Amino acid sequence: MNRIEQSSPEKSPQRTAQFDGVICFGGVDWWYHNRGHYDLQMMREFSRRVPVLYVNSIGMKAPKVGEGAMFLTRVKRKLKSLFRGLVPIRENFSVFSPATLPGGGSGWFSALIAKWALALQVKYAAWRSGIKRPLVWVACPPAQIVVDSLNPIKVVYQRTDRFEDFAGVNPRRIKEFDVLLKQRADTVLFCARELFEAEKTENPGSLFVDHGVDFDHFEKAGVAYDTFKTEPEDLAGIPHPRVGFIGGIDAHTFDPQLFIDVAVALPDISFVMIGACSLPDNWCPLENVHFLGQRPYEKVAEYMAASDILIMPWNQSDWIKACNPVKMKEYLAVGRPVVSTYFPEVEFFKDHIAVVRTDADFVEEVRKYLKAPGDVESRRNRVKDHTWASKAEQVFRSVM
Repeated sequence: MNRIEQSSPEKSPQRTAQFDGVICFGGVDWWYHNRGHYDLQMMREFSRRVPVLYVNSIGMKAPKVGEGAMFLTRVKRKLKSLFRGLVPIRENFSVFSPATLPGGGSGWFSALIAKWALALQVKYAAWRSGIKRPLVWVACPPAQIVVDSLNPIKVVYQRTDRFEDFAGVNPRRIKEFDVLLKQRADTVLFCARELFEAEKTENPGSLFVDHGVDFDHFEKAGVAYDTFKTEPEDLAGIPHPRVGFIGGIDAHTFDPQLFIDVAVALPDISFVMIGACSLPDNWCPLENVHFLGQRPYEKVAEYMAASDILIMPWNQSDWIKACNPVKMKEYLAVGRPVVSTYFPEVEFFKDHIAVVRTDADFVEEVRKYLKAPGDVESRRNRVKDHTWASKAEQVFRSVM
């Protein structure tokens, strides 16, 4: 069936009916990842209108023993999620962890088993969540194998990254899912202009809606620190000035050599790193760098607020070129100065972010901001209207 036939109301009248809930195949695991992710925030907002079943990421790749300690961590996390099953989080929002093969299975037989087993589990969880006529939202491409088995009223494909460029995946297979999803989806949702401009002609329902920000939450943390100087207890022994990074420290996004060069050049500054790290152990043994690990989404704003400067030391991978990090607007909402390496989406916020190309420039901008931090309110006002509620409203109107 071609793309026009799939979209035609005469050919598919059921797809013009009103959906009564959302089944979202998420890109992350609710229990272990930062709740600031695009799909999680959108589903939080959609759940104010209709029931939402958030299906924890079914994975784009299988864990590998060669990953060392990270392999065991991922396996343990997945098993814990599976044992939780279907969990109501709040009214109209439930989280489900199905048993399935990562990446949709390999080979036709395993793919068939994966499709059958996943569809059966998700249908049951949707039924328990009161969803009979779903909008199916895909933020993890291997979910493509099961989309039609769920008899969706509408399909949204969240193309927020170049998934085929993710480290360790089978790029050919992930790209196949991407092509099929663009053919099937009523809406392909982009959050980075670079990716939208490159691929918008691949689906007539292509829509650009960039990341939002939990503005009140992050502004409140910044104001509280500025007023009372209260901070998380584990920061008490880390002296100012502090440069903070909040997020995953991963090879496909983070530039370890640039970061080390900057930290070495600024020995009088404390670098506070909040987030999981998948780089090799002891990749950065510097005494002025403090790795505090992951913190709950509700707490990360406090760590941002207690930093003097916030940074985004990205590499120049294809993944980064097509990304739009959620933390960019969170940093600005807190009100702290921001230094970042270049990526296309930062162009639209460079009036409030110092954008650098080299480690020497990075060091210079950090020094400048320590002497003259700039206007806090100006940074906050830049993102004040970019709330997740406003972003979800744009998407909701487009899929009705």
